[in-house]
Amino acid sequence: MEISNQLPTHILNHLLNNEEFCRRVIPYVKPEYFESTHKTVFDMIVKFVQQTNKLPTSRVLQLELGKISAPDEILNSANQLIDQIAVKTDVDTEYLIKESEKWCRDRAVYNAIMESIQIIDGNEKEKTDGAIPEILSEALGVSFDQAIGHDYIDNSAERFEFYNKKEDRIPFDLDYFNKITKGGLPNKTLNIALAGTGVGKSLFMCHCAASILQQGKNVLYITMEMAEERIAERIDANLMDLPIEQLERVPEKVFKDKIANIAKANIGKLIVKEYPTGSAHTGHFRALLNELKMKKNFKPDMIYIDYLNICASSRMKAMGGSINSYTYIKAIAEELRGLAVEFNVPIMSATQTTRSGFGNTDVGLEDTSESFGLPATADLMFALISTEELEELGQIMVKQLKNRYNDPTKYKRFVVGIDRSRMKLYDAEESAQQDLVSDPVADKPIATWGNNENKDTFAEFKI
Repeated sequence: MEISNQLPTHILNHLLNNEEFCRRVIPYVKPEYFESTHKTVFDMIVKFVQQTNKLPTSRVLQLELGKISAPDEILNSANQLIDQIAVKTDVDTEYLIKESEKWCRDRAVYNAIMESIQIIDGNEKEKTDGAIPEILSEALGVSFDQAIGHDYIDNSAERFEFYNKKEDRIPFDLDYFNKITKGGLPNKTLNIALAGTGVGKSLFMCHCAASILQQGKNVLYITMEMAEERIAERIDANLMDLPIEQLERVPEKVFKDKIANIAKANIGKLIVKEYPTGSAHTGHFRALLNELKMKKNFKPDMIYIDYLNICASSRMKAMGGSINSYTYIKAIAEELRGLAVEFNVPIMSATQTTRSGFGNTDVGLEDTSESFGLPATADLMFALISTEELEELGQIMVKQLKNRYNDPTKYKRFVVGIDRSRMKLYDAEESAQQDLVSDPVADKPIATWGNNENKDTFAEFKI
């Protein structure tokens, strides 16, 4: 009990007298964990260490204390505390580090609860109620991370094991997407589809969600653009292989029989959650994930967010015009990627093209709407491109824009088949891929769909 009650004093004692303890602990201990006199002495120790890169003596602290303008009562109390911690105690260093970590976490949680009360009472103007789950989550995640980096020589064996370890991935049911991602999407990643209005962002995500369900994996689909029932309707059309316009005419018995047949196939579980446009952020998503785990024992293998630009940021407000779109959208992307890391899942979302990019048949990163900070954060980003000619052929073109999984110049462009009525994508014939030719200078696609003239002339430039 004594060590628990006297822990702040023991921490200050070892910060003053134990260099090993100080070096390992000082990066993680915050001033707000301490109160009154202990906070004053802690601030002086940290300031001296940061300025001189060595531990202060008790005499140095007393001299520094003399520079502080404070009531005599506080100065006398601080002097007494300095005298108390001047002589090193015999508390074991490893034991104290472990206990200090617990104490810091407890103090962080206490401070988070008090801050949350201030937010609820309306006394905190910069943060809303939606920030509370993230504040508490950060407090619960306080830890003394002892990892200090990867040693190139000493950790070479671990690195070799990493190279040969098969990474868990969520595969596509589309061959070329598996080729460009080396077998699918790995966990802890943010993946973005870029397309103009009506091209097929939601269709793409609904198709991928349906294919993942058929692999027996769980999917969380968060929508801020369409109603929950509309998303489920699209997945119904895909899994039942019915034109979407026919669903409302399907007899109830036939509908129930089809659902029963889908269930018999041992598909995964799908949860579709709708939020009002622009109102939900990662704090809401985190709370939803935790609630689903507690109430339904549901843990997603993949998360779809439809779509990124109409999410809110948990860290900043878009109101008032003080934040530009670059900063705001980049913040949302960083928060979503952080959520993917926290819950160890891939996240797929989408973004709009700019007005100039809407009619562009060769969309680039510069056509990303609102913020170039989004592609800087994403692990995979690709454009979905549709033209009248492609529509006639029942195809949509995919162009890689950024790829951390593979060489983005390999299969830079390819086409997939699209059945909009059934909300399905499928692999196009290989001849369709061979019809995509690039200009080696301008890197502009030359469409020769259905036209085989000059194919031999440009054969060396085929992707």
